Amino acid sequence: MEKHVENFLNKVSLAFITIATITLLYLYLHTPETCIPPNTPITKPHLKFPSSTCDPSLNRPYIDPDKKRLKLWSSKSWLSQVSSFTNFFQSSNILNNKTKVLCVSAGAGHEVMALKNMGVSDVTGVEIVDSLPLVKRADPNNLPFFDGVFDLAFSAHLVEALFPLRFAREMERTVRKGGVCLVVVEECGGEEVDAIAGLFRKSIFVGAENVTLIGMRMTRIIMRVGVSSSL
Repeated sequence: MEKHVENFLNKVSLAFITIATITLLYLYLHTPETCIPPNTPITKPHLKFPSSTCDPSLNRPYIDPDKKRLKLWSSKSWLSQVSSFTNFFQSSNILNNKTKVLCVSAGAGHEVMALKNMGVSDVTGVEIVDSLPLVKRADPNNLPFFDGVFDLAFSAHLVEALFPLRFAREMERTVRKGGVCLVVVEECGGEEVDAIAGLFRKSIFVGAENVTLIGMRMTRIIMRVGVSSSL
């Protein structure tokens, strides 16, 4: 009895294997109707060559990266934010055209463009994800710069940092003695300002001021590097 069952199962297995083999051969040799046959000529030169006959990018026109950037930079939203950062820096009265500036966690680079438009020639923007040519990739908690190479370090994202103390320490480290660490945070005062200033342990508190930046009420905090706040 067991022998008959074993023979039956073997026959069933063989049948399934045969069906699976035929199915795979059919799929391999037959082009699906939803795909473009491999020998179909590409009549639109602006389309990228597909990586496969089912590449969805066939239906997407290729956009030159430079044109895409220029389109972004000319948008109303972009220009508005750049203008806001320009007003912010001009009202700070702490830099000039020769100031070497580091923008930490610079995002897409609005503040970098604002500074360059103001005539500041030496501006470096860094972020976890680059946004060339304005922003290069770097870890804000481990900046790839020597000590004291910048005159000013700026960030609008200190409070969002995973390790704010280390973030502030790296900003301080890259700024020369007598230089400035400038941060802007959501509007605050009193103890909150003191707590943020306390992150900069090798600097002294210069001042804090409520400002408007990109349509939001913020607080600008200025620290002078090189003098311990405990002294």
